[in-house]
Amino acid sequence: MSSKRPIGIKAYDAPAGGWGALRAVAKTLASQQIVAQGSATLRRANQPDGFDCPGCAWPDPRHASSFEFCENGAKAITWESTAKRVGPEFFHQHSVSELWTWSDHKLEDQGRLTQPMIYDSTLDRYQPIGWDEAFTRIGEGLNALESPHQAEFYTSGRASNEAAFLFQLFVRAYGTNNFPDCSNMCHEATSVGLPQSIGVGKGTVLLEDFDACDAIFSFGHNPGTNHPRMMATLHDQARRGVPIIVFNPLKERALEKFASPQNPVEMATLSSTPIASAYHQVKAGGDLAALKGLMKAVFERDDESLARGEDGVLDRAFLAEHTLGLETVRQDIDATAWAEIEDVSGLSREALTSAADIYIKAKNVIACYGMGITQHAHGTENVQQLANFLLLRGNIGRKGAGICPLRGHSNVQGDRTVGITEIPTEALLTGMEKAFGFRPTGEKGHNAVEAVDAIHAGSAKALICLGGNLAVAMPDTDYTFEAMRKLDLSVHIATKLNRSHLLTGKTTLLLPCFGRTDLDVQASGPQSVTVEDSMSMVHASRGFLNPPGPLLRSEPAIVIGMAKATLGDRYGIDWDGMLENYDRIRDKIEIVFPDFAGYNARVRVKGGFRLTVGASDRVWNTSTGKAMFLVARGLQEDGERLADDALVLTTLRAHDQYNTTIYGMDDRYRGVFGRRDIVFMNAEDLAERGLAEGDRIDVRSLVSGDGRARGVEGYTAVAYDLPRGTIAGYYPEMNAVIAMADHDKRSGTPAYKGVPVKVSASNPA
Repeated sequence: MSSKRPIGIKAYDAPAGGWGALRAVAKTLASQQIVAQGSATLRRANQPDGFDCPGCAWPDPRHASSFEFCENGAKAITWESTAKRVGPEFFHQHSVSELWTWSDHKLEDQGRLTQPMIYDSTLDRYQPIGWDEAFTRIGEGLNALESPHQAEFYTSGRASNEAAFLFQLFVRAYGTNNFPDCSNMCHEATSVGLPQSIGVGKGTVLLEDFDACDAIFSFGHNPGTNHPRMMATLHDQARRGVPIIVFNPLKERALEKFASPQNPVEMATLSSTPIASAYHQVKAGGDLAALKGLMKAVFERDDESLARGEDGVLDRAFLAEHTLGLETVRQDIDATAWAEIEDVSGLSREALTSAADIYIKAKNVIACYGMGITQHAHGTENVQQLANFLLLRGNIGRKGAGICPLRGHSNVQGDRTVGITEIPTEALLTGMEKAFGFRPTGEKGHNAVEAVDAIHAGSAKALICLGGNLAVAMPDTDYTFEAMRKLDLSVHIATKLNRSHLLTGKTTLLLPCFGRTDLDVQASGPQSVTVEDSMSMVHASRGFLNPPGPLLRSEPAIVIGMAKATLGDRYGIDWDGMLENYDRIRDKIEIVFPDFAGYNARVRVKGGFRLTVGASDRVWNTSTGKAMFLVARGLQEDGERLADDALVLTTLRAHDQYNTTIYGMDDRYRGVFGRRDIVFMNAEDLAERGLAEGDRIDVRSLVSGDGRARGVEGYTAVAYDLPRGTIAGYYPEMNAVIAMADHDKRSGTPAYKGVPVKVSASNPA
């Protein structure tokens, strides 16, 4: 490798957090708003009388400190509460064609939307429109469709419980269950896989369980970037001496060493705390093999113990009372050879056995996982094998032990809890009938992949997005963009401009809404909304800043405006009463979902309340009433995924990024500054292809089926510490490589973390 590295690529050896994080927060505050206002806003984040950070879903501690935010949370908050504005004058100055040439970062960096806008194709510009006219256009567009099933209704995880509940009420009263949702792209494999395993599609641990655990197993996530407040928990447990065993293709800095900005000693001495006690760099797509290897090692240790006349290492009392299916899983594991496990996982038998020994030694184990487990063509099976691993020693349903899916947006789990699902349960349909006097259709609706396919085929003609950046978040970029431009009606409820808003159809509306930091005043006074974190805790959130302009409306107000214009007085729903006072929305939620009983009183208690998670109490709401061991056949997908010359692409988020929002062009912890047009590769994989660091390369998908070529061209290769056969590039840019058909067939989750590709040198210009 040349000693001269590509432009913008340089070593960054400092720990995660620390002074680097504080400098980044200061830079963000200065670039977005008056620093004093920013500091005041941050002090209200994640506080009992404040607002919930619009970033990650990591729970708040029971005893909140005066500062409960992290670097990327601070970026999310200041990005929302910026002083910058995007009003009619901005759109007068810039055509949609011009805006299309801007980067995603530049688009969102313009500031908050201030007025409803409608696209004028003759001018190629957005023009102001009044709220009443906007709602009328939406109602007319939806009612002109031949069937309600020709409309798609997308929800972002930043929507509150109240907004999401009203949205599903509107859509079900309209007559469809087409609910593509951001969870379809991240933890749908959890929502599908865990109910079959343990009876609930949520995590089973609380934050205080980490203080009672004896080991933490971490699979496929980067907390320093994607849920940084988790680092405070991992930091505390590492200093307590708890082994933290990591499985991830890249060595993420925050999981190597972390300096807590709230630890005065570490800040003063420029010291840090090692986090991972063992770091296993599994190949991209090798998680299923690694999990089977861990279980195989546990079974071998159990056999050895029994042979010595001991009791074995499995929790046989728990297994007998609470589980079914172990024998079938054992047969599958026994039939899987170590050589195959090593080849597919990229990990040695010794490494997997050493991790299993730590698991066996620990009484209480928590397993945390992110999208490195779920975003695969076999994501549901990955989740279920992780549940199997925990069940072997009874590590679900007791203090200090359990499974911990790491959700992204702060209410992506809550949206699902209050009804955003394309597959309604009998209980939901019955609850809706009890609360509103009508029974919605039980016909399965569209998930995100199905929605885009329907739009592309022309069988869906309208799309309403409650937040988000759907087109950019989805895989198969060219295909998705083609689809969005075919729409008769597209509506975007948003705080800021993004690329999806530029994919204009026949009628395209842009409706500005309040953010979490904004004060929401309705007829009965200031309102709070509620959110559910990744540990099923529900708490209130109340903004306090004056909204960016007088024409913005809350998400509940916008949903209700659309509903009234579309439905009229159908079913006699008291839309106005619910808008006047959000307590009335919550009253309806608890009728539909009895687990919310006493909602308004309970959410006013400091810290909120936890929803029932049966598996936390060893109540297994499966079809058998037991926790189920489930078999995953094989170790990975067949065919193209096993081609000898294939590499496997995993997509990443940079540290200056949250989902599709690009705060800046740096990825500090990986040593990337001022650019995103790179692909990380193992140095030996580069050399094997006659390439070197700094070369311009093309990345092509090996998954097709429809004759389309998918790929990116002219990216810069960067040598990086990755397993052989694994490459990595930034999301969403690398979405152009991923075929829409390349997804988990059981959950619909796109395979963002396991894409078989071919890499070659770019043709010279």
